[in-house]
Amino acid sequence: MKREKRWHMLAYDTLGSGPGLVLLPGIGGTAAGTWDNLLAGLAAEHTVVLPDLPGSGLSPLPTGPLRLETMADQVVAAARSSGLGDFVVGGTSLGAAVAVMAAARHPGVVRGLFTLAGFARPRTALWLNLEMWSSLHTRHDDKLTDLLTALSFSGDYLAALTPEAAREATTRLVVPAPGTVQQITLALGMDIRAELPTVTAPTLVVAAAGDRFVAPGHSVELADGIPGARLAAVKGGHAATFEEPERTLEILTGFLRAVHRSSAEDPAAAVGRQAHPAPRLVPVIPAQRRSDRP
Repeated sequence: MKREKRWHMLAYDTLGSGPGLVLLPGIGGTAAGTWDNLLAGLAAEHTVVLPDLPGSGLSPLPTGPLRLETMADQVVAAARSSGLGDFVVGGTSLGAAVAVMAAARHPGVVRGLFTLAGFARPRTALWLNLEMWSSLHTRHDDKLTDLLTALSFSGDYLAALTPEAAREATTRLVVPAPGTVQQITLALGMDIRAELPTVTAPTLVVAAAGDRFVAPGHSVELADGIPGARLAAVKGGHAATFEEPERTLEILTGFLRAVHRSSAEDPAAAVGRQAHPAPRLVPVIPAQRRSDRP
């Protein structure tokens, strides 16, 4: 794995070869750590670029508040610096919102969009979870690990672990980062619903059915707002790349192959609505999709 650190842009890892794939983490995590369980399978067919969000990993934390638009542009700059001309972008949690913004702002280079346990805005339960996270982090409260453990994994997954093993799993996923509070602040004030209809790349939105942090309804809202988006689900909790890596890899790989097939058949459609893959890759989550949700 090759690591790049440049202070004028995001730090990123690269591995593999083939069509471009950019993967983004959530709050406080690194891209390499978040997607680690899927990387061997993805790098077998793709050049995978793994940027860290500002204030996480080796990415510098700028002065002043974080801006989603700037982060999206930085992601595209990192991808281009790695040698990618165009790419599919995917993200989980806050990284999903950054990926959406990158697709909205750079339709000529984003060939596809994949979100996992993402959200367009923090509804009340998520807002409260984020507020609690920020408060405990700021106070260096040792109960923060317990909170993140309870929120990161599904109830079924936690039931099979001891509290100690569950806490250890959490520390592998979320590490203290200088930009954690700033990233949470960004998420608390975020609302990208107006940008969703402008996304033209083929899109797959994946909810984690057992997610107790970002409820599946957030993914429904994303899919409702993005024209032609497909909506699917995995069984696990918020940390689906850790809890359900095989199924998550299967879904993402299937989507990537569908995007590449569409591009090969009609390159002009690669960034248009006609490139959305026809088959559903997994069953939709068991809730009726509506466009009039509050």
